[in-house]
Amino acid sequence: MPQHSRVALLSGYRRFRDSHWPEAKAQYEALAADGQRPHTLVVACSDSRADPALIFDAAPGQLFVVRNVANLVPPYEPDGLLHGVSAALEFGVKVLNVRRIMVMGHARCGGVAAMLSGAPADCQDFVAPWVQQGAPVVRRVCEACPPEEVEQVAEEAVVRLSLQNLRTFPWIAEREAAGTLALSGLHFGIADGVLRSLEGPGRFEVME
Repeated sequence: MPQHSRVALLSGYRRFRDSHWPEAKAQYEALAADGQRPHTLVVACSDSRADPALIFDAAPGQLFVVRNVANLVPPYEPDGLLHGVSAALEFGVKVLNVRRIMVMGHARCGGVAAMLSGAPADCQDFVAPWVQQGAPVVRRVCEACPPEEVEQVAEEAVVRLSLQNLRTFPWIAEREAAGTLALSGLHFGIADGVLRSLEGPGRFEVME
């Protein structure tokens, strides 16, 4: 199996070099010389089925992507400890001056499922405490849900929680209030390929 994965990766790289690179060479050279200027920072799940760059057909340099289990944004805590998501947010907002932060959840999210029923037994070192930050909110919003709606309601709740936590970062809240930074929430359906957007505090609606 390891050999199979290596072959798959090398094959993909060769297709990139043969098909994509000749047309994109000048663009990559400009990005190398001038630096990146992404317009949007995306907080997305690490799930291999929900790739923001693929979903938005984005070119190199357009998206600054932060991926983690269940697209979670922890609250602002400048305590000197290791905060990978917060570090990416700080760099994206303060250095790259992105104009939008987008939280994108997705269907069939294993991280959100772990918030509802617990992390896998062999993922207690890091996954369990990570998803615990969203568990209380998810379980609360799902208490009155019909069983068939729990999964999607929980995934949407995590997007809302991450947006709420984004606003605890003072330099994000200030820019949003000034109109120089927009925050938005999305949910991607893996099976149907449909992207839905959170409209205000209301429901997620299909994007046209």
